[in-house]
Amino acid sequence: MLVHDTALVYGRYARQSLRSRFALLFGVLMPLLYLLFFGPLLTGLPLGGRGSSWQVLVPGLLLQLALFGASFAGFMVVLEKNAGVIDRMRVTPVSRLALLLGRVLRDATVFVFQAVLLVLAALVMGLRAPLPGVLIGFAFVGLLTVALASLSYALAMRVRTPQEFGPVVNALTMPSMLLSGLMLPMALGPVWLDVLSRLMPLRYLVDALRDAYVGSYATAPMLCGTLVAVAFAALSVAAGTRVFRADAA
Repeated sequence: MLVHDTALVYGRYARQSLRSRFALLFGVLMPLLYLLFFGPLLTGLPLGGRGSSWQVLVPGLLLQLALFGASFAGFMVVLEKNAGVIDRMRVTPVSRLALLLGRVLRDATVFVFQAVLLVLAALVMGLRAPLPGVLIGFAFVGLLTVALASLSYALAMRVRTPQEFGPVVNALTMPSMLLSGLMLPMALGPVWLDVLSRLMPLRYLVDALRDAYVGSYATAPMLCGTLVAVAFAALSVAAGTRVFRADAA
C-alpha cells in the first residue's frame, strides 16, 4: 500500500517536473556559474586537501545544489495548501508518509539529474575523479535532498504564506553554506571557525565526498559522513511525516 501510494504521488509530481524542462536546467545554473567563474581561480592554489582544486570544489558544488534546491522545495506545498490541493489529497485514503515520500523522491531524482549535468561540465573543465567516487557523490546528493526537502515540506505545512517561508529558509541555508566548507575546506580558516563548522551536519558530508573524489573510501571522514547523511535523512523524513499526520488530525 505504501509503495503503491508513494509511486502515485511520485508520478504526479514527476510529470509536473518533466513538463517544466526549463526549470530542470535552470536549477543547475548557480552551481554551474560557480564552476565556470570560480573554479579557474582555484587552479594551482594550495587548498589544504588532497587532489586537484576541482576535486575540492566540485563535491562542494554538488552539495550546494542539493542544499539550496531542496531547502526551497516547500514553496510548492505552501501554494498547494493555500489552493486547497493538500486538503483534497488528505481526504483520500493515501498514506500520509506517501504524501511526503512521493514528493521528496521526485526532488531527489531531479537534483541527482542536475548533479550529473554539473559533473559532466566539470569533466570538460578538467575534473578527474574515480567513477566510484562520482557515484558516491550522487548518492550523497540524493540523501541530502531527501533530508532537506522533508524539513522544507514540514516547514511549509506550518507557515501560511511564501513570504513567511522564504526568510526562514534563507536564514538557515546561508549559514549552512558558509560554515560547512562547501566552497573551500574549513581547515584553511582559523581554529575557532573550523571548530564551529563541526556543528553543521553538512560539514561531514563535504569532507566525506572530497575523500571519495580522490579515491579514499575507507576513511574516518567517509564513515562519519555516511552515518550523518543516513541519520539526517531518516530523522528528517520522520519529522516531516509527523507534521503531515498532525496537520491531518
